[in-house]
Amino acid sequence: MFDNLRNALENKKISMKAYAAVLGVTEKTVQNKLSGQTPFTLPEVWATCFDLLPEYSWTYLFNQDTFQKPA
Repeated sequence: MFDNLRNALENKKISMKAYAAVLGVTEKTVQNKLSGQTPFTLPEVWATCFDLLPEYSWTYLFNQDTFQKPA
């Protein structure tokens, strides 16, 4: 669901384990957050945007738009 965030983490070579440590959660929780099953908290958004990935805007990283082909 959060493909831009996932791609930014991959581009910066930040592992899910390292990202989980920054957020103070488990790797499973990070996977749940990235898939949209668990919401991000405001402190997690701030840590992501300002501490970890300041070169990206929060609207880009946390964009949930998904485009599907029409049936």
